[in-house]
Amino acid sequence: MRKNWLFLILATTFIIAQYNSNAQKAISGRNSINDPTRVISDEKELGLALGLFVGGSYFDAIDYYQDLRSRDERNPYLAYILGECYMATRDYVPAAHHYAETYYLDKKDYPLSAFFAGQMFKQQGEYKQAITWFKQFLTDNKKTAANNPLDNNFNRTPTQKEYKNYKKLAQIEIDGCEMAMISIKDPAPVNIFNCGPNVNSAYTELSPYPLGDSMLLFSTLNRNTLEVTTFNRKSNKPDMISAEHFMIAKKQPGYVDSFQWPLPFNDGGFNAQGLANGANVGNGCYSPGGDRFYFTQCKVKDSFRFVCKIYYSQFLEHKWSPAMLVPSVNEADGEESNSMPFVAKVGKKEILYFASNRKLQSRGGYDIWYSVIDPRNGTFRRPQNCGKAINTKSDELTPYYDTRVGKLYFASNGRKSFGGFDINVADGGPSRYSKVQNLGYPFNTSADEFYFIKDPVGKPDAYIVSNRIGTIALKNPTCCNDIWRIQYEPRLVIIGKVLSKKDQSIMPQSVVKMLDQKSEMTTYSSEDGNFIFNMTRNHSYVLTADKPGYTSSRATVSTMSVKRSDADDTVHVTIYLDSIKHSFSVSNIYYDYDQATLRAESVASLDTLVNFMKDNPSIQVEIYSYTDGKGTDEYNFPLSQRRAQSVLDYLEKNGVERQRMTAKGFGKKNQVAVEVTPDGKTDIPEARQLNRRTEFRIIGDLPTRRVIFNSAMPGSMDQQERNLRQEADDEPDPAGAKAPKEEGDN
Repeated sequence: MRKNWLFLILATTFIIAQYNSNAQKAISGRNSINDPTRVISDEKELGLALGLFVGGSYFDAIDYYQDLRSRDERNPYLAYILGECYMATRDYVPAAHHYAETYYLDKKDYPLSAFFAGQMFKQQGEYKQAITWFKQFLTDNKKTAANNPLDNNFNRTPTQKEYKNYKKLAQIEIDGCEMAMISIKDPAPVNIFNCGPNVNSAYTELSPYPLGDSMLLFSTLNRNTLEVTTFNRKSNKPDMISAEHFMIAKKQPGYVDSFQWPLPFNDGGFNAQGLANGANVGNGCYSPGGDRFYFTQCKVKDSFRFVCKIYYSQFLEHKWSPAMLVPSVNEADGEESNSMPFVAKVGKKEILYFASNRKLQSRGGYDIWYSVIDPRNGTFRRPQNCGKAINTKSDELTPYYDTRVGKLYFASNGRKSFGGFDINVADGGPSRYSKVQNLGYPFNTSADEFYFIKDPVGKPDAYIVSNRIGTIALKNPTCCNDIWRIQYEPRLVIIGKVLSKKDQSIMPQSVVKMLDQKSEMTTYSSEDGNFIFNMTRNHSYVLTADKPGYTSSRATVSTMSVKRSDADDTVHVTIYLDSIKHSFSVSNIYYDYDQATLRAESVASLDTLVNFMKDNPSIQVEIYSYTDGKGTDEYNFPLSQRRAQSVLDYLEKNGVERQRMTAKGFGKKNQVAVEVTPDGKTDIPEARQLNRRTEFRIIGDLPTRRVIFNSAMPGSMDQQERNLRQEADDEPDPAGAKAPKEEGDN
């Protein structure tokens, strides 16, 4: 059994904690292996567990199956179905563990266990381990499986067509893992934080809809304790204690994006209507003119199957009209689900977007559809599928159209993703779309993301719904969805060129390095001498270039004073490369007479040398120190050696590696100034000071300390470096996943 996405996402409203009260009474010791009061056989307990599983009561089913497995640890069926239960509750760590165990216990009868283990490692963010499992699945199933029908043992024997589809999905999952590892290294300039306990509860919150810049409309159960719901065997439906409903939270005055305690949303009586109909209510939105309100009612059918319909109400004569089904989009007695409405202007047309699992013209699963609203009479035209550019054979949900930029945002689990569902964006509409792309990190994570929507006014900050780590959790850290706030940072960019210091010409094939104040490096391979970097606020950056045979100048950029409310900004810089000069001197490195201690005015010059050495990490130097002409050679040579050593010590103290430097003293040799007057009677102090000097000679340019340039791959060196590491590493054995003990698990 696969995830019931309608149960988990469209109207996740309760956790069934009690399937049958009589069955509960009969099992007095189900969690105690040696309990002498146990009065139920394994066969009956297995039947009850299966009933809970099929009925959607996964948390309770886990207790039964764990009890059964404690007495039969090597049973692959129990390991596999526990993996199914944990995956259904989005508890990714134990789900991966049980699927991996199933693979080692009986991979022949459970060939999909490797695929699902890969999915669950992926949704933990363990991307390398996930890739290993997906590749293992492809390796094990190079030949297409026999055309056997799917039996009742939960995908043990997929058909030939299903195998072919799983192989395609496995490659998509591998591509998603690789995309995620790259994107995490280059996150988008946004901050994302949980909206807090005044909005979120331990159960699922859905469908955030910002009302201007002052309030947030959303749907919730508004509960923080486990809800016990009994199952009505006569109606074959759960007896619901509470249902999903609309709430509204105002932003607290004086606080940025902090919300007050939520209040019921009483406009139109939509909550009351939902309760009267025994339905969950959510996914509210207004028409562009504000005179219509659209929302979804979801009812529970047999075996916890949800059927959702889209309703709308008009504001007439100072009040909202009774809610009506949207005609042509759904029928009152239809069995397909239509949900998640969003209405927007696309060009001159008013368009109703929604998600539906209708079969006719479907691409598969849930698709994004649209209906044009006739401007003359407000009627709805026959729905159209948004097409293959948007929809896949899997599920697409939560459409949102931003009229300001002409883009459609939606959630999908049929494309390359960071985890399960990811937010994607496409240009165009309503029927034709292009440039479909993943929003990237941190919008998307290894968990599920839905309901992306921007603020309608002001700086376009946004909201998103996710079960990522940090949610207010009911049972496990990723069980339930919360509403998260997205604050966009100003886009700060450095654009630059690498030029020759000698003639100002472009210097191609160099590696540009950007270090922040924490010495974290980002690199860029510049084939044509141009480069670009993204920056973030509250950072100081140093930029240098690396090219064999050359030394680099530096450029510095600071974003310490940039505010989040500031506009986007681009800084232009130039880095100069100069051919290596094997000898050079540094001015103003002085010593007092008969002393090796550096004078205070020498520090500024030495700091310049520190920067030079750090900016050119492949350079090796010799440090030459001299004395004036007074004294004997026997005295001056040791003195000059101590002076050279004092410079080396200063450079090392300030971060230059000692093995790159050699200190040598030359006494009073090689004087650069005459120390006495022509008659030989009077000293010239200034000349003696000039002779008490330190010079430098470049003696080596170590290629191993350079950042390697690959002219075939312009752009970020980070990706080149990762690819090289990945090629060098041996693929890990899937056995490493049998008992996950990766770094960070202890």
